[in-house]
Amino acid sequence: MSSQSEVEAMDEAAAAAELERLARDLAEHDRRYYENDDPAVSDAQYDLLRRRNAALERRFPHLVRADSPSRKVGSAPSAKFAKITHALPMLSLDNAFTDEDVADFARRVRRFLGLKAEAPLAITAEPKIDGLSLSLRYENGRLVSAATRGDGAVGEDVTANALTIDDIPHRLAGLRPDVFEVRGEVYMTHGDFAALNARLAAGTEEAGDGEGPQAPTRVVRQFANPRNAAAGSLRQKDPEITRSRPLKFFAYAWGEVSEMPAGTQMGMVEALAGMGFSTTLAERAGRLPLMRRLESVDELIEHYHSIEEERASLGYDIDGVVYKVDDLELQGRLGFVSRSPRWAIAHKFAAEKATTVVEAIDINVGRTGKLAPLARLTPVTVGGVVVSNVTLHNEDYIAGRDSNGQPIREGRDIRIGDTVVVQRAGDVIPQVLDVVMEKRPPDAVPFRFPERCPICDSRAVREVNPRTGRPDSVRRCTAGLTCPAQGREGLKHFVSRHAFDIVGFGEAYIETLFDKGILRQPADIFRLEFEPLKEVIEERALALRLEREAKEDAELAARGEAPKVRGARKAYDYAGATRNLLAAIEDRRSVPLDRFIFALGIPDIGEATAKALARHFDDVAALMAGMAEASRQQPGEAWAEIGALEGIGSKTFDRMLEVAQDKAAEPDWNPLRDGGLGLKANQRHALKSRYGEEPAALREALGEAVRTAPGPDFLRLTKDSDIGTVATLSLIHFFEEPHNRDAVSALLDAGVTTTNERSRPPASSPVAGKTVVFTGSLEQMSRDEAKEMAEALGAKVAGSVSKKTDLVVAGPGAGSKLDKARELGIEILDEDGWFHRIGRRGA
Repeated sequence: MSSQSEVEAMDEAAAAAELERLARDLAEHDRRYYENDDPAVSDAQYDLLRRRNAALERRFPHLVRADSPSRKVGSAPSAKFAKITHALPMLSLDNAFTDEDVADFARRVRRFLGLKAEAPLAITAEPKIDGLSLSLRYENGRLVSAATRGDGAVGEDVTANALTIDDIPHRLAGLRPDVFEVRGEVYMTHGDFAALNARLAAGTEEAGDGEGPQAPTRVVRQFANPRNAAAGSLRQKDPEITRSRPLKFFAYAWGEVSEMPAGTQMGMVEALAGMGFSTTLAERAGRLPLMRRLESVDELIEHYHSIEEERASLGYDIDGVVYKVDDLELQGRLGFVSRSPRWAIAHKFAAEKATTVVEAIDINVGRTGKLAPLARLTPVTVGGVVVSNVTLHNEDYIAGRDSNGQPIREGRDIRIGDTVVVQRAGDVIPQVLDVVMEKRPPDAVPFRFPERCPICDSRAVREVNPRTGRPDSVRRCTAGLTCPAQGREGLKHFVSRHAFDIVGFGEAYIETLFDKGILRQPADIFRLEFEPLKEVIEERALALRLEREAKEDAELAARGEAPKVRGARKAYDYAGATRNLLAAIEDRRSVPLDRFIFALGIPDIGEATAKALARHFDDVAALMAGMAEASRQQPGEAWAEIGALEGIGSKTFDRMLEVAQDKAAEPDWNPLRDGGLGLKANQRHALKSRYGEEPAALREALGEAVRTAPGPDFLRLTKDSDIGTVATLSLIHFFEEPHNRDAVSALLDAGVTTTNERSRPPASSPVAGKTVVFTGSLEQMSRDEAKEMAEALGAKVAGSVSKKTDLVVAGPGAGSKLDKARELGIEILDEDGWFHRIGRRGA
């Protein structure tokens, strides 16, 4: 069944669940791409997710979410930079993937403008540069600010860094209007990219923030591709690092302009070139300019393919061709739809491919316990990059079938020895596109995915999705606290601010103590002795001093000056620092129960869930006993399967079990003919699809569901809206693992205790039971203080505005959340209003 057919066959409940998942997944992909310059999926995979989201929203327009990807651009700007609000939003483009998509774009434009097929319509075509979007604001011809795209409305202030790029003029040539915002792309050529990575590998290039430390025993992270290199080099806190990087800039658009120099897209780009910017209009010996003004769809497609053929020889990365209506007056009439203009579209290139052999399949264990399969390939060059390994995502992807044996859309049935087609999807992350079945060796056998962790031999499980009743695609090691593959990151989480909050226990200390074998599990923190800890503190201080002195000497050498002569160093009180850290550890030997639970790093157990669990249990012993009881009271497969069928809600399911308890044993009872169940047509259809037309199979399943229904301890947790089924099952799996129970017991044996008032806010609290959203820059309290204050008064703090929101507290700079609150008619307060509402004084 095609993706479109699947969408057409979906009911509202399935569509809503899918839209929720897509919103969550795409937000994470946006964060990794725009904020971290470290994408987790290819451009092609990302585009597929967006297209599926768009198809679902077209099919169910009333289900469009407030946090829909179709309403968002980019991602939130990084906290390490000051913020700049764009005078005009920096939007994204819709994508075309086929020639027919391009023709459809032209038809939509003509239909909207009321133009007949024979009426002239000029459209420009230019390469889509694969770099980092940047907006440059000039006032009276002088560059005054530079900002990244950010979330489209607010970007990062990178003015000092932009001033170091040779392609960006400090003053405009020729025309100098009062205000002129130039927009374009920061990029890096292939040659400069390769040279930069070589210098990073050799240690002759200074690593910037986010690129790994330069200590002799550490490896500096190299960049995966020129786009990441350009983005990482521009987004440096130290502009001198940006200056040392070979960055370039293409200008192709504009934002706020006080005086338009032309009335067409082509004329505006010509004006940008006249101001001193590099553009794709530049003349090329013996070739047409890369940007052209064309009159027909056939000409657009022809130019697309000519650019595609030249792609490898351009010397920099492009990932498609952008088409724009040339006449700016027509652009104005066409306007915008959601996150993109109606007058432009990006025609994306297909991914590049090659054929190679799978030599082995390895299983890596990530910091969250995820078992991640990796194919080791006979090295092959794909699009100028040597690919020797590729992610295989999960066991279903490898097997080609899900846990129920059903074929999955993206599965490949990949085996060791197979010849596979590999593509650099989106020219970033390589992936297996297909298996060449006619070349499969006769002795190739299906790959058996491990059910135990290859690092610590603990159970590796797949959580059951409560919406579908099917196992999740990811298998995780359950030994979160003791698995060596997870231990280092788990310990960092354990001492972090919202967990045990051990002041002064930095990540560097955790890493060094872990590498030395002194720390292996959380209980070891409370057994630390003076001398080993003092030795680590001295070692880290020396390493930091050497790094700082090496940087100072490099800066002096760059200016042609001699290295700094350093005298005797003042003695540092390492013993005092050690005593302070040991005192901080001792101070946290007793913590609130919710912090203890959160610190364990159990998957799906966040702060809110930990607080909810602390309301159910007095202490750690009660929690462990409660989870053991909940484990024994888990439902059987029949109960889970029926409850997960599409269209069978909780009320209907409870009624079915109630009736079945009395009638399931009656041979004449036919639940498919209703039989007192009060079923709707879609519910009967779902039951028939699973159990067939004859009533016996369903009658038996209902009887089994009654016999294997979950017990009260299990239901007590799953029915708590702050815990739910997923978190409950995650807790059960965690405490079923002996290593985890031993690690928790070791903490108690080390003298760690918990406190738990188990108090609920008084019903008279003015915000008790209300859902509150904080947005904008809070000036009288931190975001964490605001959250704790609201929760202490019985309110629930949400991250996004919806119809369920009761109150929005907005500080300066509040953007889309404030707009959404106004649109929904939700009560809005400033900080003073908030303090007045809860009866307290502000800062």
